[in-house]
Amino acid sequence: MDTLQASHPSGPILPEPSGPEPVLHLEPEHGFACFRHAWHDFMEGLTLGKLACTLSWLDIKQRYRGSLLGPFWLTLSATIMVAAMGLLYSYLMHMDVHIYLPFLTISLVIWMFVSGLMTESCTTFNTAASMIHAARLPYSLHIIRSTVRNWMVCAHNVPVVVVVFLWFHTTPHWTWALLAALVVWGVDSFFLTLFLAILGARFRDIPPIMASILQILFFVTPVIWAPELMSVGEEWLLLDPFFPLIEILRGPLTGDHLSVMVWPAALLWSALLGVITCTLFARIRARLAYWV
Repeated sequence: MDTLQASHPSGPILPEPSGPEPVLHLEPEHGFACFRHAWHDFMEGLTLGKLACTLSWLDIKQRYRGSLLGPFWLTLSATIMVAAMGLLYSYLMHMDVHIYLPFLTISLVIWMFVSGLMTESCTTFNTAASMIHAARLPYSLHIIRSTVRNWMVCAHNVPVVVVVFLWFHTTPHWTWALLAALVVWGVDSFFLTLFLAILGARFRDIPPIMASILQILFFVTPVIWAPELMSVGEEWLLLDPFFPLIEILRGPLTGDHLSVMVWPAALLWSALLGVITCTLFARIRARLAYWV
């Protein structure tokens, strides 16, 4: 041993390890394995829900740091928009302002949430690229973070709805349908965020395309105009996926009677969104880290 140490200044010669060397096998996901891994990703994201909510709150604080009113600028903007558009369009469409203004208020608040959610969803994974590359975290964590952040922003516009409803004596219908609508909206907002985040990570043209689509849908969907204004062909509105989803939430709040086909259409569009999103996420989950 002394001879070996002398002939090798760097140190003694170590014995070769016995047994075969470990081999790392990398195999693509096939069959239901990709769906099983996607399900585990969802479950891990739910277990880290508290972390996602904390990150969402920090995002809002960081976004409005140094601002005088912070996110309440959105409340002020929504108030001015409701007052200006409510008085103008109630006159142009010859509608009673006591009926139209509560309708317009809840419609604009819902649409502002949808617009903000879809706009930010396109860059969810791209914005979190540093975290995706640095730590092994479930992808659903970033989706929950973005979804909760947009729900928090939407909550700042709730006082506008409350004030308008109190001013015009509009009483919401507190029924099971309203609770069910909130559950459907919570699930759909998660899947819509995930769907657009995947597309935005793969194709950088998605954000401007989505902005153009939102401008068209704002005028096509009954947001600033009531669906009752269509004397014929109102059933064709069910082909717009946003109409039944908005209607199941807006109807109980404004006290309007819902059509029989509104809830089936809303559930059908929600199920279609969930199936497409889960299938897409399961198939490309392993490649997301290379796209951002």
